[in-house]
Amino acid sequence: MKRILFLLSCFIISGSSLAQEKQKTDSKPIPEPKAFVTSHQANINGKALKYTATAKETYLKNNNGEPVASIWSVAYTATEKTNPANRPVTFIFNGGPGSASVWLHMGLFGPKLVKVHSDAKEDDGAAPYNLTKNTHNLLDITDLVFIDPVGTGYSRVVGKGKVENYWGLNEDASSIAKFMRQWITENKRWFSPKYIAGESYGTTRAAAVANVLEGGGQNMALNGLILISQALDYDGSTSIHDNITSYLTYLPSMAATAWYHKKAGAGKTLEAFVEEARQFTYNDYTRALYKGNLLTATEKNTIAERLAYFTGLHKAYILKSNLRVLVPRFQKQLLADKGLTIGRLDGRFMGDEDDDVSDRPSLGDPSSYQIGAAYTAALNHYLASDLKVDMDRPYLTSNGQIGSKWRWRTVPDGQYWEPTPVNTSRQLGEVMRRNTEMKVLVASGYYDLITPFFDAEYTFARNSIVSERVSMTYYEGGHMMYTHEPDFVKIAEDIRAFITKQ
Repeated sequence: MKRILFLLSCFIISGSSLAQEKQKTDSKPIPEPKAFVTSHQANINGKALKYTATAKETYLKNNNGEPVASIWSVAYTATEKTNPANRPVTFIFNGGPGSASVWLHMGLFGPKLVKVHSDAKEDDGAAPYNLTKNTHNLLDITDLVFIDPVGTGYSRVVGKGKVENYWGLNEDASSIAKFMRQWITENKRWFSPKYIAGESYGTTRAAAVANVLEGGGQNMALNGLILISQALDYDGSTSIHDNITSYLTYLPSMAATAWYHKKAGAGKTLEAFVEEARQFTYNDYTRALYKGNLLTATEKNTIAERLAYFTGLHKAYILKSNLRVLVPRFQKQLLADKGLTIGRLDGRFMGDEDDDVSDRPSLGDPSSYQIGAAYTAALNHYLASDLKVDMDRPYLTSNGQIGSKWRWRTVPDGQYWEPTPVNTSRQLGEVMRRNTEMKVLVASGYYDLITPFFDAEYTFARNSIVSERVSMTYYEGGHMMYTHEPDFVKIAEDIRAFITKQ
């Protein structure tokens, strides 16, 4: 019996030791967050400005105080200022979902920018690329904080964190709001005027974050939102069969793009032709789409003639399309006589595909693949050379896994919910009515065929939004209008005026 007890005790001790060893192996220690701080100087409007760049990881913690996510950010803060507590700070992110802040960082707001062909006539090619100083820097009027959501850039889950806690409309907004509060607290900036600048899905996020910031026991009121290529109500930016709203919201952008490629609007200015398309959409096209098969043959023929006039497409093709041309088909058809496909993000771009009879681009979006390599290379070069960043993993400018796993559900599991088009515009309207000081700048590109400018007008005319505090601006570019040099100058000046205007 003693021998049996001895062997049993040895087994228990041995099993306990093995379990402890396994636990040590399974739970790797979370490393300390990395930070890289450098000092710089810029010349803005003829004046020298010293600033600090802080590229770092910030750990978000759960209710037990354990790190569960690492948010990567790059903050530019002026080092010479009379009252840092009152200096504006602008938080910046891109969209996707699944995109890092590389586009706004290296295309519009950063101290250094990468320049691609302004008129969209040439591909970015291969390295080296054109990295230049940002002569329209806004650091003299606001500090800048670029944020990469979890799964993009260097941001990731850590410890017990799970991606499903961040990859979703509500989950994402909560994590970004949490980071913003943490940054404001750590930097003692609660009295600073606060702005958010978002692009594309980043505008969807911006409205949701503004709403989240009002709760949580730490109400943080924003001074303004800068919405670049807004996407608040997806009804107007989802070109699919049977979505009548999208046929309406995309038509003026098709007209503008046809005008640019000299397929329509000859002898008219862009603005005049676009206004003509607006009026046709309001007064004739809307009625025709809702009437549907109740249209007479004469009415249908008249509408087809007008659509051909605005889009540059053949009347016969429009009739075959039943007066409803999807955007991917427009991309293929507009320059079909030249064997070219136009871009979706920016209709100025053109691509030469091997399949000229497909009903949608087969190589992807030329306005994306013709500039993507330059932005990726520029950001990586800039982080390493200027900001002295040395990380042990690649910087993900985009993450394709996120989109397919994104949770669009807006209510908790177990609560009844019917899928509906994404819409955060109502949240924005409610926030504007509770926060009577918040203003909004909406920047739209005429040749944007993914978030059309007419959709911005349609969205901001509804949803309880306070029109008197909304500024609408337009540019002769696409989704990333700042790739067009004249538009880069104009939007930088418009944002400057928006922030400094009392």
